[in-house]
Amino acid sequence: MEMNIQEVMRYLPHRYPFLLIDKVVSIDLPRSLIAVKNVTINEPFFNGHFPGLPVMPGVLILEALAQASGILYYKSIDKLSINTVNYLAGINDARFKQVVRPGDQLFLHVELLKVKQGLSKFQCKAFVNDELVCSAEIMNAAKEASHD
Repeated sequence: MEMNIQEVMRYLPHRYPFLLIDKVVSIDLPRSLIAVKNVTINEPFFNGHFPGLPVMPGVLILEALAQASGILYYKSIDKLSINTVNYLAGINDARFKQVVRPGDQLFLHVELLKVKQGLSKFQCKAFVNDELVCSAEIMNAAKEASHD
């Protein structure tokens, strides 16, 4: 099962410049998902990270993995993100192995480990050209959306 950008936006509340998922290429509900982030020189963060040597910030790679895990969570419970937000609640054992540069295609692999009382835990890995660039365990917390 694939998801184009329009469907991704139904499951994530994020929008430009913070939507970091371009499409989903594979879903095995409720266990795993593979999403893609096309990294382009037009990303706003490349202006300052780093001038003359553009590198995608590690925290944004983790954010992309968290967004991919959010899609898997919502698809697994068969809900859209209209009335809830799946907040990042924790990151454990984050490791960065390679840098991500403009022109790279970042493949985001997330695997659901556990869901309990609105908390979900995922094993996450990001790859470029089949090379591991980042791995982490990510926890999310689903909360009712408040538009105060």
